[in-house]
Amino acid sequence: MSLSMYQASVPVFIRMLTNLSAILKKGEAHAQGKKIDPAVFTGARLAPDMLPLVRQIQIASDQVKGCAARLAGLEPPAYEDKEQSFADLYARIDKTIAYLKSVKPAQIDGSEERRVELKLHDKTVVLKGQDYLLERVYPNFFFHVTTAYAILRHNGVEIGKGDFLGV
Repeated sequence: MSLSMYQASVPVFIRMLTNLSAILKKGEAHAQGKKIDPAVFTGARLAPDMLPLVRQIQIASDQVKGCAARLAGLEPPAYEDKEQSFADLYARIDKTIAYLKSVKPAQIDGSEERRVELKLHDKTVVLKGQDYLLERVYPNFFFHVTTAYAILRHNGVEIGKGDFLGV
């Protein structure tokens, strides 16, 4: 049995976003328990030239909602990047999951060869659907989810691989 484009995308994204939300909840609980201003965590970064936690979540969200839309031949929804608090981040993740659930398998399946056009800063990149998913979205999405995890772990939140994997 082969793996469909839908199976390779939406359920994977929903699972990882769900795990990410659980990791964020542990981060928020850690901040509360240690009496640390939650903004310290939401604004934290691994290095001075890296993006903060809030931005990591926004980009992870953008990657997967854009992917589902493009693979389905739809215009990706635009979200304002105004999140600041943990509550804002949970809402962003929930909204992204709701959008992903609204895209049906029949809209994505068969999109392996669909032309996907990405407008990046100063250029346009054209990819086939499968290449877009596997070579562009997966690495970007997992990079930003992993970086969010690493920011919280670096700041003392007691999380491990099981939290990342959702086991």
